[in-house]
Amino acid sequence: MNRYLGIEIGGTKLQLVSGSSSGAIAERRRFQIEPSLGAQNILQQIESCLKSTNPEVGFTSGSWEGVGVAFGGPVDLASGSILKSHQVPGWDGYPLKDWLQELIQAPVVVENDAGVAALAEFYCGAGVGANSIFYVTLGSGVGGGMIHQGKIYHGASPGESEIGHIRLDREGSILESVCSGWAVDRQLREWWSEVEMHESSERQDPLVRFFKDNPTVRTGEAKWLGLALDAGSDVAARVLDDVADALALGLSHVGHLFHPDRIVIGGGLSLIGEHLRQRVEAGLDRYLMEVFRPRPEVKLALLREDVATTGALLLAGIKG
Repeated sequence: MNRYLGIEIGGTKLQLVSGSSSGAIAERRRFQIEPSLGAQNILQQIESCLKSTNPEVGFTSGSWEGVGVAFGGPVDLASGSILKSHQVPGWDGYPLKDWLQELIQAPVVVENDAGVAALAEFYCGAGVGANSIFYVTLGSGVGGGMIHQGKIYHGASPGESEIGHIRLDREGSILESVCSGWAVDRQLREWWSEVEMHESSERQDPLVRFFKDNPTVRTGEAKWLGLALDAGSDVAARVLDDVADALALGLSHVGHLFHPDRIVIGGGLSLIGEHLRQRVEAGLDRYLMEVFRPRPEVKLALLREDVATTGALLLAGIKG
């Protein structure tokens, strides 16, 4: 069986997988990224993994038929060079495709991670059966990818579907400033600071328990939203209403411009599940013009942590 390599390079996580061109993962290696160490440290991690004979670090020996890379930032598609990382310094202009091809001696294709994730959901996840989908990922940032007739849609280079940078007002607020995991973390921390300083009926809200039980946590608070909602938290419901409304407004622009069959919501915040999906669906009903109804289906992503690496394998098989 032909053997392909998929690589996901994010702001906090590096994953390498081996598998088939259909996206099936056979082996997996995962490493933490320390952003302050820059791009060179990530390159060293990749090289060490691919050259190591230690089965806990590297892969079983053998050649690669093709390599797909899902990169967390804009990419020059023609050259396979990195244009920018907003989280890790040292990537600007780096010729990642050329470096990997010299290292591995196999065809390499490099794409933005949100587009690669969209490809995975289209073929292997919540987009199966659709003609076109728009995928939005709610992680540390907010990204997007459009698949039409089986291919990632690209505008003029570096034309990625940067939905996170859609403005919500003339003052410059963008979707990412409301809907990213970091934005939700910040909003929850600010709320908790107010509750601690002042007497308030919200001291009885179920969300309080999560802060009291985790006094040293200063990141990732968004993961408590779903649990707090299940416990009847009015505060969590209010925060999620704001997030879902902003996301629905942003996605309504996608609907008006492209009218995809299906919208797929992925990333860490999507794990909130139906609480989020139903609110976004209702928001789209409000914001889409009547002639564009019925609105696109709204689905939750299915591939979760494997979405970018599955897409990278598909990418390697399609273009490798």
